[in-house]
Amino acid sequence: MKVIICGAGQVGWQIARHLSGENNDVTVVDHNPDLVRRATDTLDVQGISGHASYPDILERAGARDADMIIAATHSDEVNMVTCQVAHSIFDVGRKIARLRAQSYLDAIYADLYRRDHLPIDVVISPEKEVAEAALQRLAAPAAFDTESFFEGKAQLLGIIVDDDCPVINTPLRQLTDLFSTLRALVVGIRRDGALFVPSPGDQIFAGDDVYLFTETEDMNRALEIFGKTQRKQERIVIVGGGNVGLSVAQALEARTDRLRVRVLEKGRECAEHAADALDRTIVLHGDGLDSSLLEEAGVANADAVLALTNDDKTNLLASVRAKAMGCPMAITLINDPTLVPLMGPLDIDAYINPRSTTVSSILRHVRHGRVRGVYSIGDAEAEVIEAQVLGTSPIAGHKIKDINFPEGTIVGGVMKGGKPTKPTGETRINEGDVIAIFAMADDVPEVERLLQVSIDFF
Repeated sequence: MKVIICGAGQVGWQIARHLSGENNDVTVVDHNPDLVRRATDTLDVQGISGHASYPDILERAGARDADMIIAATHSDEVNMVTCQVAHSIFDVGRKIARLRAQSYLDAIYADLYRRDHLPIDVVISPEKEVAEAALQRLAAPAAFDTESFFEGKAQLLGIIVDDDCPVINTPLRQLTDLFSTLRALVVGIRRDGALFVPSPGDQIFAGDDVYLFTETEDMNRALEIFGKTQRKQERIVIVGGGNVGLSVAQALEARTDRLRVRVLEKGRECAEHAADALDRTIVLHGDGLDSSLLEEAGVANADAVLALTNDDKTNLLASVRAKAMGCPMAITLINDPTLVPLMGPLDIDAYINPRSTTVSSILRHVRHGRVRGVYSIGDAEAEVIEAQVLGTSPIAGHKIKDINFPEGTIVGGVMKGGKPTKPTGETRINEGDVIAIFAMADDVPEVERLLQVSIDFF
């Protein structure tokens, strides 16, 4: 597959990294020659320096025979024009654009992206993706990472193993014997900074980060077994009233259970806009790092604080201050992945990486055949791939124990006839089943080969 990626920033580079690693023909375009050079020096890609929306630049990038264009520059308008040029001049088959401005994303203007108007096949909104990720973290406060699979019937949970966890020093195969009816499976462990797929003889130790794939109905029980208790969220403080904070506050207002939500916003104009857009939520104008303002917002009695400004350091410090004032849970938005190791020492419970959520969303639309979802783990260390099994797939009709999966993979769950099941070695994978596979980054291409989701299915 020939793909042109416009924008070589964090998101564009990660997409290029994934797709070039799967033997696709990738060309990266950016007006910053240093970013283009970084991509070509570190990845197996071609690079063009220039403005992505210029027809001559797209022609040099090979748009005449490209299968797909991904417009992920920092400018919404450049992304939109790039897709228009790719369609009108080069007839590129599939066009994905990242758009940030809320006005472009308003449902009443959805007709704008029809083929006879502004032809964009898939619109990705980072703010929307981040807001949904924040709500998912809030729904599972005991987990530092969470994502839904199987139409919401299954969850991937990332949890930190504490010293009082009841199942530490227990081989994983014994967990199955001890909790025979539990529909959950440990699919990944991060220990001393290294992520790996465990074998049945591996044990869980205090301090491990454990990734658990569980049916949603069993989520609370699975968390309890690992020493985590789910607390009901009733009082929420949101630091940051921009697009992300406002989206989260609006979603919380729309819930049937009445929550008490406070929003803190430093910018007066932004605070006034948030106050006008919200009905029951109190918006306070001021700095989220101001302890007196946090006290006025009732952070000491809040169940959770969500730090969702566009400044990483503000989010970190606001979370630390809120925890110091008595808030039991802090969820922090972090753009710079190098700051993630600070989460533990700073006692921050969960983080959201916009780059990771955006990359996952774009990959979900890039991957072919019957792939229905892709979730990136950590700093692109691993992926969870949800896919429908094709009749032509090498795994169709075989038991899991007889399938030659790569060593760094594990089947987390299988859905048969709309009902999720916990897989065992005896589980037979049939055509039409939906399967969720946890795979280390190096093993993703081989997993996709087994699922047969290559160019053949375009």
